[in-house]
Amino acid sequence: MQYSLGPILYFWPKAQVEQFYDKAAQSEAEIIYLGETVCSKRRQLKMSDYIAIAKALADRGKEVILSTMTLLEAPSELAQVRKYCENGEFLVEANDMAAVNYLRKLKVPFVAGPALNIYNHRTLDLLLKQGMKRWCMPVELSKDKLSEILSKCDAIGIKDRFEVELFSYGHLPLAYSARCFTARSENRAKDNCELCCLNYPRGRVASSQEGQTLFVLNGIQTMSGYRYNLINDLKTMEGLVDIVRISPEAANTFEALTNFVHSNSTSLTAYETNGYWHQIAGLTPFGANLTHARVMS
Repeated sequence: MQYSLGPILYFWPKAQVEQFYDKAAQSEAEIIYLGETVCSKRRQLKMSDYIAIAKALADRGKEVILSTMTLLEAPSELAQVRKYCENGEFLVEANDMAAVNYLRKLKVPFVAGPALNIYNHRTLDLLLKQGMKRWCMPVELSKDKLSEILSKCDAIGIKDRFEVELFSYGHLPLAYSARCFTARSENRAKDNCELCCLNYPRGRVASSQEGQTLFVLNGIQTMSGYRYNLINDLKTMEGLVDIVRISPEAANTFEALTNFVHSNSTSLTAYETNGYWHQIAGLTPFGANLTHARVMS
């Protein structure tokens, strides 16, 4: 299996992003995704900055993919997606069907991101005909569901025509909304948010009345409250998954990457889960010895 670093989902200052990718260039990740996928108001880095980082990473032997926005709300955002699709040098991860449409017209291969609603072999067959070369499956799908889909892909002769990528570490992106939850939490209007997401490099935790961590709010994105961690499930991915995705966090991302690459199994913390992979509730860990050790955040 190969290992990838997904796009940064949080809003970090430009200097922090650049430092992260300096470390990524020296890391064991073979594949690195770049780009803003959550909110178009996060403009600390422009497209030209991402292209410069992409070229530097490519010079270090990394496969670089430019990730597009997930929820498009304005013509300006659509125009930006088009620019990414027309970059002419780097592969693009499409996180919205508008990007798929542009890439299809350009007749260039692309990665189908986890935000696309792909839940069966027929949809995969359709996207293959439009240029898909890799599928990062939706985060809520299980091992059994993936196995079932790939079995049906095999039956129609397409199983070996695309790679499968699995979101394996990080807070899961569960939903997107036209409203900004982070701005709302500070009693701000979305149009006057003053980029308050910068104050929450790990997102903002939303807990139940009983004190249970339910979600992490990240601008317009709702994420899982518990960190998803499939470090102990690598063997179950064999024969199904080609690429293991690590989603960048504000700390310990590269420590987690090393653990995955070297199969360093570890007990999940009290705030980590692997539930979806085992087709059980997302807040419920399966087959793990929980520990209240330091949470890797």
